[in-house]
Amino acid sequence: MSTTTDMLRTYPKDLGSIDQAALAACVDACFECAQTCTACADACLAEDMVAELTKCIRTNLDCADICATTGNVLSRHTGYDANLTRTILEACLAACKACGDECAQHADMHEHCKICADACRRCEEACAALLASL
Repeated sequence: MSTTTDMLRTYPKDLGSIDQAALAACVDACFECAQTCTACADACLAEDMVAELTKCIRTNLDCADICATTGNVLSRHTGYDANLTRTILEACLAACKACGDECAQHADMHEHCKICADACRRCEEACAALLASL
């Protein structure tokens, strides 16, 4: 059981019909992906061929910001807005797909990009699963 699950369980109001397991999995995946993308961008900056990784770095940083914001928004339940939740999940899914695709192009040469692509795919799947349950 994650801390996210514990926080959902202890929320003092009714969370409604949202799938709490899918919600917790998505929040955790978003924060994991944000950290991984940030670390991957930093690792790309340390590579000798940094100029060839410019798009990867930009995509990593955009994805990290969107994932962190998504995790934060999904962690707030008071005054819940289903339309906003759908919109941010769609944006996160798109960012994770773009970043995962970009990192996959460099995965054979840079292991940090492979790790990042995998984290992006997990987050993309978690966002899709939560979207499907709304």
